[in-house]
Amino acid sequence: MAKDEQQPIIVKKIKKGGGGHHGGAWKVAYADFVTAMMAFFLLLWLLNVTTEEQKNAISNYFDPTSPKISEATSGAGGVLGGLSMAKEGAMTTNLQTISANNATPVPPPSRQSKDKTDSHDGAEGEDAEEKARREALRAEEDQRFQEAADALKQAIESLPEMAELVKNIMVDMTPEGLRIQIVDQKGQSMFPSGSARMYQKTEKLIGTIAKVVEKLPNDISVRGHTDSVKYSAGASYTNWELSADRANASRRVMEGAGLVRGRVANVVGKADTDPLIKDKPTDPRNRRISIILLREELTKGAAGVLEGQDGKPGASATGSTPSRLPTYQRTKGAVEFP
Repeated sequence: MAKDEQQPIIVKKIKKGGGGHHGGAWKVAYADFVTAMMAFFLLLWLLNVTTEEQKNAISNYFDPTSPKISEATSGAGGVLGGLSMAKEGAMTTNLQTISANNATPVPPPSRQSKDKTDSHDGAEGEDAEEKARREALRAEEDQRFQEAADALKQAIESLPEMAELVKNIMVDMTPEGLRIQIVDQKGQSMFPSGSARMYQKTEKLIGTIAKVVEKLPNDISVRGHTDSVKYSAGASYTNWELSADRANASRRVMEGAGLVRGRVANVVGKADTDPLIKDKPTDPRNRRISIILLREELTKGAAGVLEGQDGKPGASATGSTPSRLPTYQRTKGAVEFP
């Protein structure tokens, strides 16, 4: 063979590196996946926090065929034109529109209903008038009570032998009426301990009170109170009997001083159930006699007060029954217990 014959030259190229470049399509797919997951979790959250009414409203909002969404269509129209939500098509109301064709005529009021209305207005006017008269009578009664309290104070202060008993008298106004209380003080009792036989000074004081209250027409309630000091165990005579006996003794003294029999509506023994000093049940001031001039509206009823004032029948504005029944009933016996 000839020496100058050339050998073929073989060149080897080795490619190094990974699997090569595949492009950015995977990023778009991943973004779509993340967006779908976000929408999915947002849907789950909406389903959890919304009520059935809200779900129904959302469903109707995305349903163009719902009659509650829009009364008008917009867009290109046609078979394939598509529709879009118009502003005036938003659900502004779910009530039927009233037109001249479907409006229901309102009948004119009948004479009977008109008479009932006039009667109701008249009854309201009478109720207001009766209320005004009742308030005026109450104001007059309060004025009489205040004058009686002032007269009692002057009567006690005018007697030198009773000057020391001024501190034993308490006069105040309550919802029941004018209350006059004869209260024991430390070292100054109105009754001997455990006895219903009053001292002479107490008898004079109650007689003075009777002369003042006899000028008023109000019924009277006499109530006896004791402290919480008990009798010895097994005793048959208790604070109940003691309070009732003291109240009844006060009634007898008042009637003996000139109070008309029958003015006392009731005599009540309260024992220690209504203390004057509630946080100190053994305080001597809890031992007392309460003489209450009862308001006439409580003993006679509001209708009876108006009848006695102007001579008109004591009936309420709505009929023949009085507007308030008497709260206090006269005691059948001499003494009663609450």
